[in-house]
Amino acid sequence: MSALPELPADFADFGPAQVAAALIAVFLVVGEPFVGYALHRRFEGRLRTDPLARRSFYRRLLVLEWGLSLVTLLVWLAAPGVSAAQVGLGPPRAWPGLLTGLAVLAVAVLVVVSVRALRSGALVGPPPEVARPRVPGEPRHAEPPGQATVALLPRTRTERHLFALVGITAGICEEWLYRGFLLAVVAALVPGLPTAGLVVVAAVAFGLAHAYQGLSGVLTTGVLGGVLAAVYLQTGSLLLPVLLHAVIDLRFLLVPSSALPAAAR
Repeated sequence: MSALPELPADFADFGPAQVAAALIAVFLVVGEPFVGYALHRRFEGRLRTDPLARRSFYRRLLVLEWGLSLVTLLVWLAAPGVSAAQVGLGPPRAWPGLLTGLAVLAVAVLVVVSVRALRSGALVGPPPEVARPRVPGEPRHAEPPGQATVALLPRTRTERHLFALVGITAGICEEWLYRGFLLAVVAALVPGLPTAGLVVVAAVAFGLAHAYQGLSGVLTTGVLGGVLAAVYLQTGSLLLPVLLHAVIDLRFLLVPSSALPAAAR
């Protein structure tokens, strides 16, 4: 597969926005993993004692993602040589290739299988342990694998409404940040980088952004980020990646609260 010619070919195209664009790109790859990890660990700590912690965290995610996306949008508007098409803001101009289409199909199958497993109560285990004093030297957040993801899932009606907004926001904002904007900056900084290289960059950056989910979460989201990047680069538009991303996140709304483990107290 080959990169579409609409991607920026020279970093000078960003004009007076070069420094800001580079800083945002560095933050997405290096800073976001640490910020996200700290925020999620703080959230998990509050969740043990505050019944409103999940709602508060959803609202914080909405503010952070839309805020960063707005700043990035302003930086792009200040880049006179980068058109809307060069950051994926336009209708699709082609269909994904065969391999990418098969990868999307595989992701769709995994989504369906995971929803069926979750609805069957795969996450419901033994009753939560009663809170106990932390043993000296024990990590503060010694959670089982996958707990960070499970903790984010909504339980109440209000949480489900907010989670729907978070899922749609993730589809729009994260695709704009990690596919549209980041890949435009990378393509401009490394002219001639093949599409495969851009896909790897998008996969690594997106996986690291989910470091709070542990190694398995980084690998899973990294693969997803690579597939979405391939779809974007082959269609020349963020539209399909946004829709796929939102659907993947919103699938958790199909899981009833009874199929989710209760929070430990």
